[in-house]
Amino acid sequence: MINPVQGFHHITAMASSPQRNLEFYRDVLGQRLVKQTVNFDDPGTYHLYYGDYQGSPGTILTFFPWPHMKRGTRGSGEASALAYNISTNSLGYWRKRLTEHQLEVTERERFGETVLAFEDPDGMRLELIAQNDVLDITPWEKSDVPVEHQLRGFHSVTLVVNNVDGSEKLLTERLGLTPQQSMHENPEQEDADQGVAERKRFELAGGQVVDVLIQPHALPARLGAGSVHHVAFRNQDDSEQAEYLANLRHKGVNVTPVQDRQYFHSIYFREPGGVLFELATDAPGFATDEPVEHLGERLQLPSWYEPQRARIENQLPILDVSMAQDDALEVDTF
Repeated sequence: MINPVQGFHHITAMASSPQRNLEFYRDVLGQRLVKQTVNFDDPGTYHLYYGDYQGSPGTILTFFPWPHMKRGTRGSGEASALAYNISTNSLGYWRKRLTEHQLEVTERERFGETVLAFEDPDGMRLELIAQNDVLDITPWEKSDVPVEHQLRGFHSVTLVVNNVDGSEKLLTERLGLTPQQSMHENPEQEDADQGVAERKRFELAGGQVVDVLIQPHALPARLGAGSVHHVAFRNQDDSEQAEYLANLRHKGVNVTPVQDRQYFHSIYFREPGGVLFELATDAPGFATDEPVEHLGERLQLPSWYEPQRARIENQLPILDVSMAQDDALEVDTF
């Protein structure tokens, strides 16, 4: 019997301006830029990683920013929203902070939890969900957000599918998630023509959850800026991943060979509803090519791209990763 996946490893999305993306996730949401590298399939594009201080699995949101990319269109076969945990004591702080940054915040209740919903600069739906039992993270002391109010890793993702049967079978029988409660809810304003949807919740072994929003008449999503590209779940190590690879293929799932992503090893497949899933190993982690205290400060390239560094750096847009407090410290030394 294969161990259930232990939680989210990371979630990867698409963006337009890399600078605006950095300034939102670091300076507004208070996340650390833990890695700046390139899209291994398109090295002329950044791959930016945000998370807690050391880049713990379950806290990492990554982006492929293409400066001239048009916004995506929400629909079936994608993750339509992602949610972070916050402490129940942080609700007031985040209401005020998001409003001060001119973000339109909608507050609702879902499964007995308070949800603050808003969008990032590319229109990706984000949620902060308040609960007492939150993920154990390593706080980032340089964050503009006080330690007690920092985001506590992922709470959930919401997948949109036309039919839940195949998705539910894969989540429960192949990945080991546990079915929880369900509810009916009205869709977001721009999706009102799709009618009332059913939301079914599935819990990961580590306590994080996957919500599946069943919208039979939703049109297929179109990828673009603001779209979630894929959702990655945790494999503890290479041997567990090999078991998953063999088991999924035995059950008829079309899975890629293992891909070396420098900081983890990955396999990819689409669940029956069309959402792209990844299984990623915890090791080797983000401190393989730079020390933890200097994560994200310099462009890192895998060994096979290092001989092309000069050309790649010339192709990439300029990204200013300096922080206001860093500049202040430099001034104070004179």
